[in-house]
This record gives sequence, C-alpha cells and structure tokens, in this order.
Amino acid sequence: MAVGTNSGADTGTEVPGLTGVPLLGSLFDLKSDSLGTYLRAQHQHGDLVRISAGPPGMRAELYCVFSPAGAQQVLATDAARFRKDNRFYQEVRESFGNGLLTSQDEDYLRQRRLVQPLFTRRRVDGYAEAIAAETASVISAWGGAVDGVVDVSDEMMHLALRAVARILFGTDVEATADVVAECFPVITDYVLRRGYSPANIPRHWPTPGNRRAAAAMDELYGVCDRIIAERRRAGTGTEAEAESGAGAAGEDLLTLLAAARSSDDGEFDASELRDQVLIFLLAGHETTATSLCFALHLLARHPEQQDRAREEISRVLGDRTPGAADLERLPYLTQVLKEAMRLYPAAPVIGRKAVATTRIGEHTIPAGADVILAPWVTHRHPAHWPDPDRFDPERFSPEAEAGRPRYAWFPFGGGPRACIGQHFSMLESVIALAMILRAYEFEAVDTEIPVGAGITLRTNGPARCRIRRSDG
Repeated sequence: MAVGTNSGADTGTEVPGLTGVPLLGSLFDLKSDSLGTYLRAQHQHGDLVRISAGPPGMRAELYCVFSPAGAQQVLATDAARFRKDNRFYQEVRESFGNGLLTSQDEDYLRQRRLVQPLFTRRRVDGYAEAIAAETASVISAWGGAVDGVVDVSDEMMHLALRAVARILFGTDVEATADVVAECFPVITDYVLRRGYSPANIPRHWPTPGNRRAAAAMDELYGVCDRIIAERRRAGTGTEAEAESGAGAAGEDLLTLLAAARSSDDGEFDASELRDQVLIFLLAGHETTATSLCFALHLLARHPEQQDRAREEISRVLGDRTPGAADLERLPYLTQVLKEAMRLYPAAPVIGRKAVATTRIGEHTIPAGADVILAPWVTHRHPAHWPDPDRFDPERFSPEAEAGRPRYAWFPFGGGPRACIGQHFSMLESVIALAMILRAYEFEAVDTEIPVGAGITLRTNGPARCRIRRSDG
C-alpha cells in the first residue's frame, strides 16, 4: 500500500464503506462484536474502510486503517496529524487522569522527559526480583487448586496487578492491590459505556451509574493520594538521582516519580503524580496480564510448543530464579510471547482524531475524522501472516521478522507515542512465563475463549487450564 501525505488538494478515490442497517449503520455490529466487524470490513473492502454508526445527527464516521504502511503513517511519519482527541480518550482522561497515556502536546513532552529516566533498561531490569517473588507466590498458591484447574485469565490479572503495585508502591502493595482490583472494573466499564455511546448525560448527575463510578474513583484516588503524600513528606531522592535513574536500592517507582525533577521541567505536583500512578496501574497490569493469559492458554492447546518452551527453560535456567539477563537467553519463549501478542494484542484497537486532511494510499481521510487502527486486524493481515489464525512462534524467528514491514506487528503502538513500558512488560512476561512453565504443565479445559475490546482486550468467559506439576 503506497503511503503519501498532502493537504487535501488531491482527494483520491472514495473510501469504501461497510454496509450497515438503515438509520443506525453498523452501530449494533460494533456494540456486539467490534473486533469481528473490523475483520469483516478489511476482508470485504481492503485496507481503508469507512464505518458509519449511530442515528442521524449523532452518527460517527470511523475511518479504519488496516495496513502496516497506514499504521506507520498514523502513528509515526504523520503522527502530528492524528491526535488523542476522540471521545474515548476524553473519557479515559476524566477517569484516570492526564498521565502519559492521555496527555498531549507540551504536557506530554514534559511528562515524558521527567519519566523517561525511570524506564531505562537498567532501571527496569532492577525490578526482576520483585516480579519473580510475586510469580513464586502464585505458583505456590496453585498447589491447592481445586481439581488441579486454574483460570489463567483471573490468575494472570492477579499476578500482574500484584507485580505492578509492588513496583509502584513497595511496602504499600497490600493497601493498594485490593483497592485497585475492586475499583478498576467499575471505572473501566463506566469509561467504556460512555466512550462508545452516541450521547452521554453529565457525570455530575446523581444516576446509579455515575454514583458507583464516583465512589470507586474516590476510593482509588484516596489510597493513591495518601501514599503520595507520605512519599512527598519523606523527600527521598535528589535531582541528579532522578535524572540519571539512580537512587537507593529498593526504592519503589512512586518514590522515584516524586523525586523526578529538572531545571527545565520542574517536578510533578501531587495531582500529576496521581495521574501518572493511575495510568501506570491501568496500562501496567491489564496489558501484561493479557499477554500472559493467552500465552499460557495457547501453549495449553499446543503441547509440542509447550514442551519445546519448557526444554529451553530447563536448559537455560536449571533450578535458579530467572533475571533480566535471561531475556536474551530464552529466544523461543520470547517468540511464544510475541505470537500470543500477535493473536491477542492487549490493545486490539487504537483510536485517533485526524486534525488535517491526509492522503493514505489511494484514499483521503478528512480533517476531523475519527481514525481507527486495529492491531487485531493488522496482526492477521493475510498479505503478511500466512494462515493468520494458526499459532506458530516460528513467525518471530529473526529471519521471519526481518522479512516483514515494521508495523505488521505493533502491540505496543509506535512512533513518538510508543508505550514507555514495553521493556517492563516483556521482562515481566518472560520471567513469569519461565517460572510458571518450569513448575507446571498445562492442558486447556476451555478450548476457545470469547474476547472483546475494552480499554484493553478482555476475556468474556473463563480461560481454564488443568495443571500438574512438571517433571522438568
């Protein structure tokens, strides 16, 4: 697909549209199965498709870009023309704050400059011990699993939340993990309902839904604010330590965020700190949990690949606890994770708002249009992924990766807004998966898992596996 940009003088050919029903277009299709609707749109009409949804006067026109070249243009080469100004991001912003995921322009650049030193590879590698400790706790708890069956969706969500809470809050992990587990589902469901509704009532109206969400936000904000106030009173860290990523051993990420400052960008105030914490909690546990859940479930359905991964783990690690240096020593396990993230990307849909008329291939996206990228679809693009629904970790051998476009696989986004935590996610996923597979063998009980697009990919049913102690 050819890529080009102009100001709109050449409008190109008309963008093909997905056929919907009279008056409402594809509204019900998107509500009932948005991922399937996007796949159908690409199969029927190609790599740029317009989808109309909603009644007249409130209708949304979605311009869906499915090719790797188009994704690269929206996220990277023409990123300034596509902003996070759509309704969905506004709802996330109002519930989870104006942190790195949702901020824009100078706010985003300032935040990124302050946070980037805390996500260097060296700093992130220091969290390996905490990840391993939380994984060991889950493995131990599975010894009492009823009938030897665990739901890997629930279990990996629990593990990832405990790990990110421990890294963020240190000794306050117990006070925060339970609150997050209770409040996050209420808030995220609220964001989804409002983000995809043609019209919303004001948040301050005392409806049952508004009141439930407000109560959950008050509880979550209160816990974060209390811990942040304690860190600010402690006054840990220096400007030099914050800018270099250095600091006392064992410092949690919140302490380092509270100490982050520079002469140009100042420091985070209390509300800004809370915004960063909430976004890290959201993005830092649901995404990794999704990758781990589906990696385990896919291996449970493919015993040959499971055995190969376990052989590599046994050969490389023996009985020792894995660390950051082992990521490069476990290439096949990494390929398994990448293939799981291809089939089940934690961010299956990415939204933008076009702020300038832009030519993509033979078509033009008008200024003001809502733009949809769908890793769920691009990761299954038949031009780049033969037999796309088949689980095959060999797709991510170095030779195979070298032969594909950069944006044929983009589970962490890309361009200037690429996920700052992608190394952390891979570190946690490889360490956890290595320890779990060394301890247990998996057999799928639920052979198919229904999924849907929430803020992240969500399972709409159990993902149960039968486990037994591994002999390896």
